[in-house]
Amino acid sequence: MCSTTPRGVALAGMLLFLVLLFVAGATVKLHCTGFQNAATAGDENGSLLARKILRVKMQTGEPNVSMLRQDHQRRSSSTAAAPSSGGGGPLPAGIVQGTSNLEMESMVGDSEHGGGTSSKTKSLLAVPVGIKNKAAVDKLVSKFPAEEFAVMLFHYDGAVEKWSDMEWHGRAVHVAAAGQTKWWFAKRFLHPDVVAEYEYVFLWDEDVEVDSFDPLRYLAVVRREGLEVSQPALAHGSEIHHGITARSASGGNVHRRFYRRAGPRCDGDNTAPPCTGWVEMMVPVFSRVAWRCAWGMVQNDLVHAWGLDYKLGYCAGGDRTLKVGVVDSEHVFHRGVPTLGGGGGGFRAAVRRRSYAEMQIFNRRWKQAVADDVSWTDPYPEH
Repeated sequence: MCSTTPRGVALAGMLLFLVLLFVAGATVKLHCTGFQNAATAGDENGSLLARKILRVKMQTGEPNVSMLRQDHQRRSSSTAAAPSSGGGGPLPAGIVQGTSNLEMESMVGDSEHGGGTSSKTKSLLAVPVGIKNKAAVDKLVSKFPAEEFAVMLFHYDGAVEKWSDMEWHGRAVHVAAAGQTKWWFAKRFLHPDVVAEYEYVFLWDEDVEVDSFDPLRYLAVVRREGLEVSQPALAHGSEIHHGITARSASGGNVHRRFYRRAGPRCDGDNTAPPCTGWVEMMVPVFSRVAWRCAWGMVQNDLVHAWGLDYKLGYCAGGDRTLKVGVVDSEHVFHRGVPTLGGGGGGFRAAVRRRSYAEMQIFNRRWKQAVADDVSWTDPYPEH
């Protein structure tokens, strides 16, 4: 029988511990060395690739146009339905309300049973206003019945409190920002998801007279004619910039073309704006889907939106020669009163210079976008 002293056991245990420690250290060193070698071998290419990706993102600064187009098509195909958050999203699908409206809500009462907003489909009137045109705006807003229209006023002079004596003041949504244009307001406060519940969006200037205009009859014509982008005709004596907006002398409900052989050629062969498929930017009316498209074209920094009118036909959801039109039976009078340009002749001239410059910038961006998006096909190529 073999006997072992306690001292011998201790020495054997220490020897075994040192052997295990040596083996473990060698293994760790081997793994670290292998990792370092692999990192060294790929460092140059990996670092260059990482820097290249970062540089491309910084230089581009724009979202992928193909992805934007796909998202736009997906959104345009829907109406006011709230998007689902199913499929592993952060919220349960049934709680998500992806759209909103401009309706007033009471702070008391039963929200689910009579205390909430009406389920009736409405349209929206949005107008930039200054206190100097208070009387004309009062007549304009009063023409749009409360049960059929929501109202949003863009106060470019900031004088919100001076409208409190208007009968309709309490039902209007008031937004104030000094010195901003209609399109600046529209881009920031008329997002398609916010106004998705409204069937039509009237985005009108304040300097129009509506004595001969009825909005309900107007919409009846628009629906019957299938117009996605439209405007009321301008009455005789109005400030008219393009012949197609003038009220037709031949009568009828709607016209979609303008014929004139002198000056800009608008003969039977010309189907391009402003001879056909065109409305002006002072009193446009958009369907829900058309507004989603048009809002996407409004540029954040191009506040006068010059040049946009020539492209609105792309938002008509079909042939612009059929889906865009001027309603003759419900016409308005355009007074052509300078509003934001009321700071004097020099200021108005500066506004016009910027407007022309913005049109050139917009056209350049359009051409660049067309060139960049190889998946997009222009239904109206220039000849």
